[in-house]
Amino acid sequence: MACPICQKETDPKYRPFCSKRCADVDLSRWLSGSYVIPAPLVPEDEDERPDDSTFNRPN
Repeated sequence: MACPICQKETDPKYRPFCSKRCADVDLSRWLSGSYVIPAPLVPEDEDERPDDSTFNRPN
């Protein structure tokens, strides 16, 4: 398995990375927002949140 940052062979101590440096580079990318999970943009006024009447139960 290759390190996802530098493509060197991984070290079992830092798996899936080859070193602490590459693990820290990856963590820094997550914390800075470089990695994102794509999602469709939804305008705020079209947010599909259920209203309170959805949760009302008959007594």
